[in-house]
Amino acid sequence: MTDAPPWTDVFGHPEPYAEQADGIDAAIDAADEGGFLALEGACGTGKTMLALTAGIDRVRDPDSPFERVFVLTSVKQQLRQFETDLETINANLPDDYRPVSGLTLVGKADVCPYARENRGGVDRENVYERCEGLRERTRNLVGDGGPTTTGNLVSEATAQQVGLADSGSAGGGAEYLSVDGEPTPYRPDTEEYGDTEFCPFYAGFLDDLPEDGEQAEAVPFDPTEKGHIDADELVKLAAGHGSCPHSVMGALVPEVEVVIGNYYHAFDPTTTETFTGALLDDSTFVVCDEAHMLEPRVRDLVSDRVADASLRDAENELTRVIQPVKFDDEGSYTDDADLVRGELADSDVTVSEIERVREFYRDLREELDRRVVEHLDRESPSWRAHLADLEDAELPLRDPETPGQDEITAWANREGYEDRVWARCGAVGAVVSRVLDELEGEDKQRAAPGVGRTLNAWYREDHETFFRAVELERTWDETEPPESWRRAFNARLALYNCLPSRAIGERLGEFGGGVLMSATLEPLDVFREVSGLDHLAEAGRPIVERTYGLTFPEENRASFAVDAPKFTHDNRGAPGEANPTRTAYVDSTAEVAGREGNVLVGMPNYREAKWMAGELDERLDKPVLFDESSGDRATESLKDDFFAGGEKVLVTSLRGTLTEGVDYRGDRLEAAVVCGVPIINTARPRTRAVVAAYDRRFGDGFETALTVPAVRKARQAVGRVIRGPEERGVRVLLDARYARNSWNAVREYLPPHEREEFQPVSPDMLSFALDRFEEDE
Repeated sequence: MTDAPPWTDVFGHPEPYAEQADGIDAAIDAADEGGFLALEGACGTGKTMLALTAGIDRVRDPDSPFERVFVLTSVKQQLRQFETDLETINANLPDDYRPVSGLTLVGKADVCPYARENRGGVDRENVYERCEGLRERTRNLVGDGGPTTTGNLVSEATAQQVGLADSGSAGGGAEYLSVDGEPTPYRPDTEEYGDTEFCPFYAGFLDDLPEDGEQAEAVPFDPTEKGHIDADELVKLAAGHGSCPHSVMGALVPEVEVVIGNYYHAFDPTTTETFTGALLDDSTFVVCDEAHMLEPRVRDLVSDRVADASLRDAENELTRVIQPVKFDDEGSYTDDADLVRGELADSDVTVSEIERVREFYRDLREELDRRVVEHLDRESPSWRAHLADLEDAELPLRDPETPGQDEITAWANREGYEDRVWARCGAVGAVVSRVLDELEGEDKQRAAPGVGRTLNAWYREDHETFFRAVELERTWDETEPPESWRRAFNARLALYNCLPSRAIGERLGEFGGGVLMSATLEPLDVFREVSGLDHLAEAGRPIVERTYGLTFPEENRASFAVDAPKFTHDNRGAPGEANPTRTAYVDSTAEVAGREGNVLVGMPNYREAKWMAGELDERLDKPVLFDESSGDRATESLKDDFFAGGEKVLVTSLRGTLTEGVDYRGDRLEAAVVCGVPIINTARPRTRAVVAAYDRRFGDGFETALTVPAVRKARQAVGRVIRGPEERGVRVLLDARYARNSWNAVREYLPPHEREEFQPVSPDMLSFALDRFEEDE
C-alpha cells in the first residue's frame, strides 16, 4: 500500500476521482518546474477542486516558492464554485491545520458602504468618481501641509455620533449608517472638515496605517483566522470597524493564500497597475478557468479605443488649463495662472506642448467627422433624413489583409503632427488631469489621460498585429443637431490587437506556474498557440497537457451528429425563405424539442435564433422562449422563466450568455441542439485582419481564429446537458460538418472521445434513434 500524497490533506473530499488525482499531480509537477498544466476536463472532472488543491498544496509546502493562488475566471457562476470549493476545503482540513485564507475581488460598487446603501450622494453609477474625489480630499486634509490628522477626522466623525447618542435623536438614539443591517461608527452621510467633504471610512483606513506605510497592518482583523472572505463578509468586517472595505481589500491582496478574481485583475493594464500588481510575480500559482475564453477576453483588454466625445472633452480640458496662463500673459491676472505655472514647473510639460496637443485633438476630430460624413454619403446619400435607420459600421483605415500604415497616421504626418506630438499625448494628459484636480477639486473622471495613452499607443504599436479602424455604434443623442451623425452614432478610433498571444504569454510568464483549464480546450495544439503557452515553452517553461472526458455513465446520454445539409449562409438563404436546408433544420430541431423536458436550442446568431423560435412556436405544444440580444437583467429573467415549473424550449444565440457557464443541473435541461457551426461573420474588416494576422503567425488563420473557437462554442452548449452521474439527456450537433469529413468539416476538431460518442445519423433516422434511447431508460 502506497502512502497518500501530501496534497490529500488539503483535498476537500474523502477520495479524488482518478482523473482528479492525475491532474493534481500533473499540475504540481509542472509548477515545480515553473510550468503550466493545460487541462480539458468535461463536467464531473472536478477541475475547480483539482486546481485549488494543487495550488494550495504548493503554497502550504515550506520548500515551495509559491505564496498564493490567484484564480481568474470569466464566469460569475464559476467564481461562486471556487468560493464553495474553498469553503469545502476549509471544512475538511485536519484538526491541526489553520484555515486557508481567501479573498474574492470585487468592484468598488460592491463594497463601498455608501454605494450599497445609496447614501452620501454615492450610488453604483457614480461611485468611482465620487470615491476618487473623496479620497483625494481626505488625503489633502491630512497630507503634508494639511490642516488636520486622520485621527482628528475619525474623532470628528465619531464625536458627532456621541453627541447624537447623548442628546438622543428622533429615533431614540444616535443615527448610524448600517450596511446590510450591520452598524458602522459613522452617520449615514459623508462628513465635512471645515468646508471640505471627506470620507470617514477612508480616513479610518489611513489612521490605521503605520508610519512605515505597511498596508497589511491596517487590516482590522486577522485574515488567517477567517478562511474565505467574500464581499459581504469584507464589508461587515471593515465597515463595522470604521475602515474602507475597498482599501482593506487592496491591503489583503498580497496577504491571503487564495485570491479569486477575473481576467481584468491579471490582464487589464490599469487594474494591475493600481490594484493587483503585487500578485504578478513568480511566487503566485495562477489558475485560469474557462481558459477557452482567455484569448478573446484578453484581446479586448489589450485593445483600445478613443471616442469622438472623449476627444472633445480632452480638448476642452486642455483649453481649461491653457486659458488662465493666456489671460495672465494678456494682463488679466488670476490665481489660477500661478497654480497652472506651478504645476507645469514641477513637470516636463510646457504650455506650448499643451497647445500643440490641443490643436491635434481639434484637427483629429475634424478629420474623423470628414471620414464619417464621406462614408455615410457614399453608403446612404439620404442619411440625414433617416438617422434612425442607420446601422453600426466599421471603417477600416488600411487593407485588413495587408499590413501598412493606417490612413489616420498618414493624415497626421501630412498635417505636420509627427512623432513628437503623438509621443507627448500621454504626458500632457496626465499633467492636465492633475492641474484640473487642483483647479476644480471636483469628483470627475478626466478624459485627457485616457485619450493621451490611447493615441500614444496608436503611434507606438506596429501595423502587422494591430488593426486600426473607425467604429460607428448606434446610439441616440437629442442634444446633437438634427442632421448631425453624432445624434445617431458614437464614433471611436479603434486600435485592435489582432494577435494577443504574445501579450498573454508574457503576462502568464510573470507567474511561477499554474493551471489553464476548461471543458473545451481541444485541440490543445491550437490552444497553446493562441494562448501564448508556446511562447512560454520556447522560453524553457514546461507545458503539460491533459484531456479528460465525461466520467458519468455513457448509457445516460445520447449524442448525435446529424448529417443535415450544411447550415451555411449560401445553403440556408435568408430567414423566412422556404428551402430544403431550413426545412431539415426545423424538422430535426422540433423532433428533439417536442419531447419531454426542457430543451436548449443554440443558433449561429440572434437573427437565426429568432427565426427558429418562431418556427418552433408554431409546431410545438410547449412554450418557446426566445433569448434576444439584451442586457444582463433581461437575460437573467428569461433564465428564471426557463427554470420555473413546466417544460419549455429556450432558443438563443451560441454567442450569447446562456450557452456557457450556466448551471442546468438536475431537471433544468433534458436536451440541447446546436444548429450549424457558429463561425462569426468574416465580412467584417476587423475579422479579416485577425484572420490575416493568424495566417502570418500560424499558417491557417481561418482555422485558428474562427473555426476552432466556433466548435468550442458548440461544445459548450451541448455540455450543459449532463451535469451529474444520475442525469440523462440528449446532445445533438446538427450539421453535416459535425457528421462527416469534407473540405470544411469540423469533426476533426472534436476531441477523440467526443468523435467516438457523436456518431453520425441521418435526419430521417433521428426520430428512431431518440425513441431507442427513451426505451432504454
